[in-house]
Amino acid sequence: MRVALVHDYLNQFGGAERVLVALSEMFPEAPIYTLFHQPGSQNGHFAGKTIKTSFLNNSLVHKNHRFFVPLMPGAANSINLGDKYDIIISATAGWAKGIRYSRGFHISYTHSPLRYAWEPQEYLGTLFDESLIKAAHPIISYLKNWDERMGLKPNMLLANSEFTADKVRKFYGRDVFVVHPPVDTNTFYYDKEEPVQKLPFSKHEYFLAFGRILHYKKFDLIVKAFNKLNTPLIILGDGPHREKVEQIITSPNIKLIGNGKHDDEMRKIISGARATIFPQVEDFGLTAAESIACGTPVIAYNKGGQTEIIEDGTNGVLFDEQSPEALIAAIEAFTRFKFNRRTVSKTAKKFSKENFQKKINILLNHANSFSTRSSLHAV
Repeated sequence: MRVALVHDYLNQFGGAERVLVALSEMFPEAPIYTLFHQPGSQNGHFAGKTIKTSFLNNSLVHKNHRFFVPLMPGAANSINLGDKYDIIISATAGWAKGIRYSRGFHISYTHSPLRYAWEPQEYLGTLFDESLIKAAHPIISYLKNWDERMGLKPNMLLANSEFTADKVRKFYGRDVFVVHPPVDTNTFYYDKEEPVQKLPFSKHEYFLAFGRILHYKKFDLIVKAFNKLNTPLIILGDGPHREKVEQIITSPNIKLIGNGKHDDEMRKIISGARATIFPQVEDFGLTAAESIACGTPVIAYNKGGQTEIIEDGTNGVLFDEQSPEALIAAIEAFTRFKFNRRTVSKTAKKFSKENFQKKINILLNHANSFSTRSSLHAV
């Protein structure tokens, strides 16, 4: 069976790339097709893999890819797999499902419908003010039309959460399987003897926020809350919104440190935190799942894919309003709980990489029995 993997782009390493790692482990000989690839940006996870790119593969795009969004539909459509593959698996938040091919059963794993098209205010706010977003309405309409058409293309759609599946049904009018993303429980796990990293605060003294520093991830809300609390907080990450976040830090107990940590270091930092702060709406929320896998509870906003991860009072605390005041109240509520870190870690087992790969294999084994518009049942 000849298999091809397709990914939006490879210039960073986050949750979407961890899904690609799990798929690539299942199909080690499969080439990876992607719009562009910046070598060295994935911590060596795809070393030795055959990676094929589009006309957008150049250093200018690598560093400023969001400015090239209008060209990405054409770049995706320019990648032609021809009749080389029996199975094509695209893992995408928009672009990868738009590749061309003349044969092969196409399964598309959906991290999200194209955010720039369907939720522009939320996701383009990282780069542009509201007036520019309104001015870009013709481009946004074009992207929405393209994404809707490409959403009808794969033979089978998967979604990373029920939250995303609802969007797929609404925007594409398609049935969809839900297969939660994989947590590498061989890397992220509970270990009460975990050595403490050289950090500004002691083990279990600090709260943690980590991930890409983007507008919609609400790092600014976290900072505003912890400026008032004056409680130790470590922000681990980088991204286009980092400078704005740094500018509003007033508490000496808030430390923002760069990304680029290897997985072992990440586990130690997560394990050393009192809790992970998660105030954004995510389509799934892999960082929240990695946190609980380490035994570290999560204080999360009660909307989005993270509600499929966080069980209020068991492995974290949920709050209902995206405001500093609501987050502060949730942190105060958190201090009244006594979480068993071993129990918290066990709640992540259902998101293990082994479960993810098992479900993908089940679907592959039955792929030929499904048609594009068939009625699907949950795995």
